[in-house]
Amino acid sequence: MSTPTDKKNAGRSGAKARQGEQAVFSWAAIFSVRTQFILLLLLILLATGVSVVYTTFKNRYLLNELQQLKNQRNELQVQWGQLLIEQSTFSLEARVERKAIDELQMKVPEFAEIVMVRYD
Repeated sequence: MSTPTDKKNAGRSGAKARQGEQAVFSWAAIFSVRTQFILLLLLILLATGVSVVYTTFKNRYLLNELQQLKNQRNELQVQWGQLLIEQSTFSLEARVERKAIDELQMKVPEFAEIVMVRYD
């Protein structure tokens, strides 16, 4: 069983422990304005560091996407040029044939009218 002196000693040791903790906190100055200001500055520094990393990542990602879009644009321009050449080729043959028929009254000969000339 515990005696009244044990209870007093336990109460004193608890109070001493609390005083010791308070002494440690006051010695470490954890709750001082200066320490809180330093912690705030550290948090701001951490946040700006993370934002720099994020913006660098986003910049590289968007630059890669821009390069892919430029490559796609170049491929489409090449394809467009090829289609324009093809269109002009088809229209040129039709134009020549139409002018030959209209202006020169030419026609495609029948098979029997075709004469093969040999060159020896």
